[in-house]
Amino acid sequence: MVNVVWLVLIIGGLVVSAVHGTMIPVTQAIMTSSEKAVEIALGFIGIMTLWLGMARIAEESGMMRTLSRLMNPLVSRLFPGIPKDHPAMGNMLMNISANVLGMGGAATPFGLKAMEELQKLNTLKERASANMITFLAINTASINLIPATVIALRVAAGSHNPTEIVGPTILATTISSLVAVSVDRLLRYWHHDTNPNG
Repeated sequence: MVNVVWLVLIIGGLVVSAVHGTMIPVTQAIMTSSEKAVEIALGFIGIMTLWLGMARIAEESGMMRTLSRLMNPLVSRLFPGIPKDHPAMGNMLMNISANVLGMGGAATPFGLKAMEELQKLNTLKERASANMITFLAINTASINLIPATVIALRVAAGSHNPTEIVGPTILATTISSLVAVSVDRLLRYWHHDTNPNG
């Protein structure tokens, strides 16, 4: 479906530019943007390699596991009914830890594995469980202490101060996380009140 949307946008843009007689500037913009995209992508490879290496070091050194242990009491309260020693809990903790450290690439495999394990606990297989929804909300709005991917993009784009976004990112992601958890709790209570049988 997304491919169809992109195709309609591209064809629509070309038709509009042809009607208005602006095909030459549009063609030039396409070429310039393509060159810039390649430059940014090549610059991005180096810095992302660095951050992925740091993620691997954090994982191998036990730093992510330490952070996971510190977050365990809070995460256990957010996911009632999941045993502390269940694989879903371990994978969720590793995912959240990686996201907090700004290592989205390292977080993804843990997130996918956590969803698989949560599905095993799900009694209604055709619907997402409350814990799955909570995990998705936290994962999407995760607090981010080190926005490594955005910093890498800013470096690749030639920013003079690529780390100036750290403070605003921490503030914004903290607020988004609080809102996500609060709304999730409210919807859980509302759903329970209107449908006590689940």
